[in-house]
Amino acid sequence: MGFFLDMRSSTNSSKTGEGPDIQLGPVPERFGMITLRTFLVPNPIVSFSGSIGLIGELGDTYAVEIVRGADYDPSKVVYRAEGVLGVTGSNETQAFNAQDLSAPWAIQTVYSSYISGVSTTVRNGPEVFTGIASTPFL
Repeated sequence: MGFFLDMRSSTNSSKTGEGPDIQLGPVPERFGMITLRTFLVPNPIVSFSGSIGLIGELGDTYAVEIVRGADYDPSKVVYRAEGVLGVTGSNETQAFNAQDLSAPWAIQTVYSSYISGVSTTVRNGPEVFTGIASTPFL
């Protein structure tokens, strides 16, 4: 049985159409950041979930990444998923679930969520990033 350590959420926008209306680009842009306390527990399990609303053209590509740290560093990516929009001109909410099974032994760890893609795609909301830290033993 696992034991709960901490849970945090970052909500940039909570409704479709209330997004930041920022075009995607090739450089990853942060849309969420959380700090999870793991209290120096060895081998914590960190689970993530989130969603991001996008509007663009059929076939537009994007990538969602979760990075350990506050700044984007390709060597600190713990999750990456690529997707393709299936509709032109209609908001699509893209959901993701991930884990960091190699989370560091630390008092707390910062995680950030990023998105990149083609410039015809716009972040339209909602944008939510949530993390839960637990331990398999106590």
